[in-house]
Amino acid sequence: MNSYETLFIVKPTLTEEEIKAQIEKVKDIISKNGGDIKVVDEMGMRKLAYPINKQQRGYYTVIYYKAPSNLIAELEYQLRYNEEILRFMSVKYVTKKEISKFEEIVSKNQKDSEPKQEENQSN
Repeated sequence: MNSYETLFIVKPTLTEEEIKAQIEKVKDIISKNGGDIKVVDEMGMRKLAYPINKQQRGYYTVIYYKAPSNLIAELEYQLRYNEEILRFMSVKYVTKKEISKFEEIVSKNQKDSEPKQEENQSN
């Protein structure tokens, strides 16, 4: 399986629940097509560099995952025809340097999330 990251921007006019539903929809597409999600980085609402469909802002999310190459075509097809997604981009990590960077990102984010879980369990 190859290493990928997909960044997508959700419309800012959606409610918080609808944004979460869109993120879950993308995660489901990856999981159902044989992908293994490593990290989901919700970057939050940000100003766009230029207006897209008359929108000035968008909710950014990046998903890091390992998947077979045929998943990308299905994922991009689903994102392209989803009216709630303003833009998306998928990147494949190919070289050893890129793959090591991918592993570094995944391990760093997994370590960052572990203490939060322990704190929640102790309370």
